[in-house]
Amino acid sequence: MADHRPEGPLTRILLKALLGLLMRVLFRPRVEGAANVPGTGPVILAGNHLTFIDSMVMSLVVERPVYFIGKDEYVKTPGLKGRLMAWFFTSCGMIPVDRDGAHGGVAALMTGRRVLEEGKAFGIYPEGTRSPDGRLYRGRTGVARLALMTGAPVVPVGVIGTDRIQPSGAGLPRISSFTVRFGAPLDFSRYEGMDRDRYVLRAVTDEVMSHVMRLSGQEYVDVYATKAKAAASDHDKAA
Repeated sequence: MADHRPEGPLTRILLKALLGLLMRVLFRPRVEGAANVPGTGPVILAGNHLTFIDSMVMSLVVERPVYFIGKDEYVKTPGLKGRLMAWFFTSCGMIPVDRDGAHGGVAALMTGRRVLEEGKAFGIYPEGTRSPDGRLYRGRTGVARLALMTGAPVVPVGVIGTDRIQPSGAGLPRISSFTVRFGAPLDFSRYEGMDRDRYVLRAVTDEVMSHVMRLSGQEYVDVYATKAKAAASDHDKAA
């Protein structure tokens, strides 16, 4: 049996224990396939993205620490509130990165690579943004690039019901149950050295998204979520 003891600062361990207890008491989550997450070594957790709290949920149901990329604006708010937010998000495993501009995607990718090369667990949402309507959208190839550059296995994750807890635009979370399903690790070592081949990257990404779709039970849309959001916004403006 792999050793899943928490690692990192004492504050992170205590915060995770407290939030984990509150989560189990209030939301009674159902977790399936948690043993599929390796106890040690680099691993990519690739999941669907329904709402803001998905990263926190995944961090709490996985016994080892999980690191995510987050917008640096979350830790730049001035004053006491800003310092508390920065402490909370970073303690939950968020790594702040400036994702705006031409180099935002590269910075996020390189940060993920560094995390994996340090032998840690890295969480990523291949859709690139939250689903606008609860469906699963086409994956970006960053997950494939990370897998092929680092050799880390990819564990697909399906999250169900977190959008009922924190609907878009809602304030305080609502009390509702949710489910997190972890699939078997996917090994893409057969594509070693092919991280610049766009056809390979697309094939790997589509394979990951296929597993995420089966785990989450979502309807799949072969369009990028960002394009779907832009189209919906244009439609609303025209209306």
